[in-house]
Amino acid sequence: MAIFHISEAADLLGVSADTVRRWVDSGRLAADRDAAGRRSIDGADLAAFMRAGAGEDPARRTSSARNRFRGLVTEVVRDRVMARVEIQAGPHRVLSLMSREAADELGLEVGSVATAVVKSTNVVVETGGGRHA
Repeated sequence: MAIFHISEAADLLGVSADTVRRWVDSGRLAADRDAAGRRSIDGADLAAFMRAGAGEDPARRTSSARNRFRGLVTEVVRDRVMARVEIQAGPHRVLSLMSREAADELGLEVGSVATAVVKSTNVVVETGGGRHA
């Protein structure tokens, strides 16, 4: 079973390590102490916490799309017809191609907060890239 340290859980949740510590201290998220006295979170417990919607956007309930990534717009490239918008949402880089008109109407500029809403019938899942005990 995967075990995560506070900082690893924070990265996965897209929040600060201090936020995860507060959730653990309040009993909202279960954690144990490892042999060195550091807090550790069982992967199954973390998955249940995430599945329950920790920090979930209430607006999610108004759409059939279930994948939302709130972040900061880091790049907007416009031409006459189209726009390419990049959002950094925690550790995730989300890229969207849309009409220039849509980007203008949304007021998308570098430094603005935006939410990428993703609905897909084809999602590729990969493993690796993290340290797990």
